[in-house]
Amino acid sequence: MSNNQLNFPKALVPIVFIAIIVIILFSKSAVTIGSGERGVLYETLGSGVVTDRPPLDEGFHIVLPWNKVFVYNVRQQELFEREMSVLSSNGLEIKLDASVLYQATTETVAKLHQTRGEDYLQSVIIPAIRSATRSVVGRYTPEQLYSTKRDAIQNEIYEETKKILEPQFIQLNSVLVRDVTLPPTIKEAIERKLKQEQESLEYEFRLVTAEKEAEKVRIEAQGKADANRILSASLTDKILQDKGIDATLKLSESPNTKVVIVGSSKDGLPLILGNN
Repeated sequence: MSNNQLNFPKALVPIVFIAIIVIILFSKSAVTIGSGERGVLYETLGSGVVTDRPPLDEGFHIVLPWNKVFVYNVRQQELFEREMSVLSSNGLEIKLDASVLYQATTETVAKLHQTRGEDYLQSVIIPAIRSATRSVVGRYTPEQLYSTKRDAIQNEIYEETKKILEPQFIQLNSVLVRDVTLPPTIKEAIERKLKQEQESLEYEFRLVTAEKEAEKVRIEAQGKADANRILSASLTDKILQDKGIDATLKLSESPNTKVVIVGSSKDGLPLILGNN
C-alpha cells in the first residue's frame, strides 16, 4: 500500500469534523413554528427574553445556536374545572363545574413567558378561576345558584377572573357554568318549593282567566240590557200596531191560514183563525 493511500483518509478527517460541526450547529439553529403557535426568542448572550420585537411566526426560522426559542400555543384553549367545592352565602357546600376559554396572544406572549412562564395554566389560570368562583358563589343562596341567578353568577365569575388574568398577559374569552350540584336534601327542598310556586302561579292564572271571562259575560249582559231598554223606549203603540199588521199580512199569505177576521181584537189587529 502506497503512502498516498495511507494519507488520504487522514486528509478527510478535518472535512468530516467540520461537516459534523456544521450539521450540529444547523440542527441547533433551525426552528419550525407550527400552525397556531408563536416562538418566544431568548437571547443567551443578549438581553434575555426578546419583548421589543414580535415573536417568531409560523414556519421555518434560523436562529443563533446559543439562543433558545420557547413555543407557545396562541389558539383558544379550554380548561374544564370539575366539581369545584365552594360555599354559598349561608355556608352550605356547593360543587360547581365550569369551562374556561382562554388563550395567550401574539402581542403579549413574550411578556407572558417573561413573567409567568410556560406553566401559566397551573400557576395562574386555575388559581384565578377557583378564587373568582369562591368569591362569587359566596354572595348567593343555594336556591339562587340552582335556578334564578345562573346567568348572573356566570357573568360575575367571568368578570372576576378577567380582572386577575388580564394584568398577567392572558386573554380570557368566556366562562361557562356547566353544572351546579347541591346537597340532596337542599336540592329536594328547592324543587318542592319551585313546584309549589309553579302550582300557585297556575292557580292565580286560572283565577284571573275566570275573572276576565265573568267580566266579559257581565259586559255582554249589560250591553243586551241597555239595548233592550233603548228599544223598549223607542217602541210606541202606533209602531207596535204597524208591526202587528205586517206580521198578520204575512201569516195570511201562508197556505195553512183558513179564516182572517179583521178588527175583532181589542187593539184592532186582524185575527187569523183555523188551519187547513
